Amino acid sequence: MAEEESIAVEEAAGPLLVLKWDQGLFEQVVRGQQFPDEWDARFPAEGQTAADAPPGFITLYADFFREGNFLLLATNFMLAILHFYGFHISQMSPTGMVRVRHFEFLCRSQGMEPSVARFRVFYQLIHNLGFYSFALRNVKKILINRPKSFHDWKMQFFFIREEVMPIAMIFRPSGEIEKEDTPISMFEMHSSSLLTWLSW
Repeated sequence: MAEEESIAVEEAAGPLLVLKWDQGLFEQVVRGQQFPDEWDARFPAEGQTAADAPPGFITLYADFFREGNFLLLATNFMLAILHFYGFHISQMSPTGMVRVRHFEFLCRSQGMEPSVARFRVFYQLIHNLGFYSFALRNVKKILINRPKSFHDWKMQFFFIREEVMPIAMIFRPSGEIEKEDTPISMFEMHSSSLLTWLSW
């Protein structure tokens, strides 16, 4: 757990800062993800921060797409995660995105529908300086070669119509997060690999 917490501190250190990328990189994201014109993806103006989304827009980070395999439209599992934990997608760190999407890929590779209940067996919510991520519980690792850190991710953001996320997202207040109790028995975890255990 200590390793997980140190990574979380690194990824969330510092305030919301202004841009550290350019229009060309933004357009690469838009083209690569094939955003339709009606989503009105917007490169921020000089001096805007990630907290300055115009009315009717949300903030997304480029590393969600480049490193986290996030897609629009979002999957039902991603929407379920945001709803259950009660935070806005702009409050998630790229590391959190990587963990959610990787878990979803693992479930689907085994022919199973991912669920919040299954996700919670492996991960618990963590919070550092306004951003949310997920730390591994005291179980076998399921993401062996995870990214160690993301550089400048908070400064590489853009705005897009809020309709792309068909869920009523709220901004979760900053504060302490109580340690969650594991909701599903862990006895099968001691002698089985992730892929065999996930088939229960």
